Amino acid sequence: AVCFHRHLAMAAFDDALPHDPCSLDLPAPPRYPFTKISHSCSSLGRHLARRLVEVGVSDVFAVPGDFNLLLLDHLLAETRLQLVGCCNELNAGYAADGYARARGVGACVVTFTVGGLSVLNAIAGAYSENLPVICIVGGPNSNDYGTNRILHHTIGLADFGQELRCFQQVTCHQAVVQDLENAHELIDSAISTALLQSKPVYISISCNLPGIPHSSFSMEPVPYALSPRLSNTQSLEVAVEMAAAFLNGAVKPVLVGGPKLRVAKAGAAFLELADASAYAVAVMPSAKGQFPETHPHFIGTYWGAVSSPFCLEIVESADAYLFAGPIFNDYSSVGYSLLCRKENAIFVEPDRVRIANGHTFGCILMKDFLQCLAKKLRRNTTAFDNYKRIFVPVGDPPKGSPNDPLRVNMLFYHIQNMLSSKTAVIAETGDSWFNCQKLKLPPGCGYEFQMQYGSIGWSVGAVLGYAQAAPDKRVIACIGDGSFQVTAQDVATMIRCNQKSIIFLINNGGYTIEVEIHDGPYNIIKNWNYTGVVDAFHNGEGNCWTAKVRTEEELVEAITIAQGEKKYCLCFIECIVHKDDTSKELLEWGSRVSAANSRAPNPQ
Repeated sequence: AVCFHRHLAMAAFDDALPHDPCSLDLPAPPRYPFTKISHSCSSLGRHLARRLVEVGVSDVFAVPGDFNLLLLDHLLAETRLQLVGCCNELNAGYAADGYARARGVGACVVTFTVGGLSVLNAIAGAYSENLPVICIVGGPNSNDYGTNRILHHTIGLADFGQELRCFQQVTCHQAVVQDLENAHELIDSAISTALLQSKPVYISISCNLPGIPHSSFSMEPVPYALSPRLSNTQSLEVAVEMAAAFLNGAVKPVLVGGPKLRVAKAGAAFLELADASAYAVAVMPSAKGQFPETHPHFIGTYWGAVSSPFCLEIVESADAYLFAGPIFNDYSSVGYSLLCRKENAIFVEPDRVRIANGHTFGCILMKDFLQCLAKKLRRNTTAFDNYKRIFVPVGDPPKGSPNDPLRVNMLFYHIQNMLSSKTAVIAETGDSWFNCQKLKLPPGCGYEFQMQYGSIGWSVGAVLGYAQAAPDKRVIACIGDGSFQVTAQDVATMIRCNQKSIIFLINNGGYTIEVEIHDGPYNIIKNWNYTGVVDAFHNGEGNCWTAKVRTEEELVEAITIAQGEKKYCLCFIECIVHKDDTSKELLEWGSRVSAANSRAPNPQ
């Protein structure tokens, strides 16, 4: 029998760990009479499970429903695959998003329509962030298609296509498996498309098919052989020559890394270009963590008026800039207020290059272009030398009196000291965006946030998924109280999975980021006893420790405990701060975004 309990799968790992001081003597988990499935079974469900394992998925985030139960049995039968049960579909999707950020691909399983439409928001976020998430839905019995029957879990129409049409807008490929003859091809095409395009895909599998064997589902499926994408050599050569002439003719050129460095797998090539050119290097806010911040020519985050100190001045005064994988939206441009000029810019996309306002070259991979360009550029340190002349180090926040109320800048001062190559930072939408941008990441420290989609509550599921994908790192999450109320339940799943993340819950009584854009009574939320909520999730089962802090002294003590005797526990630290205690960057950014939002209609 297959057992749906992580405790058994992790037994050997847990035995190898030092004594866990916050572990409990719990009764043995119950065994359930799951369907017995042969390991040699060549069924549709087992084929899907093996394909997921092959592409790097070892954990699938799921919410059971009657249309996917048989499929879940067959996924469980794959010993290399673990099912992580989530509290709701939205969090399962967010967890798959976080997992894909750490592992390169993620997967979730939900039921038809009620589950599919619940996970849809998370899949849209993954689409906006260019993450290959495989969304699997247990669909209706294959015999019900085309019968004019009305099924439960639908909107009461005999047309079963509503869910599919919704997913067509937020996935790059859709596969509806209603028979076994083409199931192998449909599944393989969907998964390979997710990997090639780095976007989510949708796979619907009729609920009566997962357990049926077929000759196309061999015990060991033929390995994927994804055709490598190649650059057009002639276009590449001309583009490199033109870009080199453009940059070599500039006086003080700079490099700016964007978030599409990840989807293009061009991080190493961008680093090679930075080393070869000696240009000053900045990153856009959503690319933080994609370039080593210890690089000798790194000057910080370019984010318009809320950039790192002195970074804005260097970038916008340059006479040439190369943007590698940028995304310019109203948030990243601070209400469309950037002063960079297109005629001075080279924009490098994952598969094309645009030079100034002129030539555009297609069929060119970003990493090929950057690597070839690195060999053509002359070293030019002018912009970085200017940066060194004007740079003044940022000081530490002023020390308060004993037992003064905790300030947000002091909280992040202490979070900075927690970072190492064995940690990863996840920043929730809100003021944590700006405070976490100011953290200096040591080599190997991960960093994630959802800038393009900006869905509040994303971070709870993302922490679950990221920590599951990267158990060697301790996730440090910064989450506002308003966002936490949206998706809090799956902290319980973190406890169930024996995760050891540290969550800083910033309790300031409302939606602070919305307050700075446009205030109103709707931005005030009902206060919770957040540590009490998490204690209720804990319920004496698993490893969890909570603390409520109101002063710097209490914060220091809590961090010491979290990094010491509770280092193998999930640690939840509620930080109570004043409702108006925000970063100066949020104040500036909020006013500019508000101005952009409130522009009068153009005259007709």
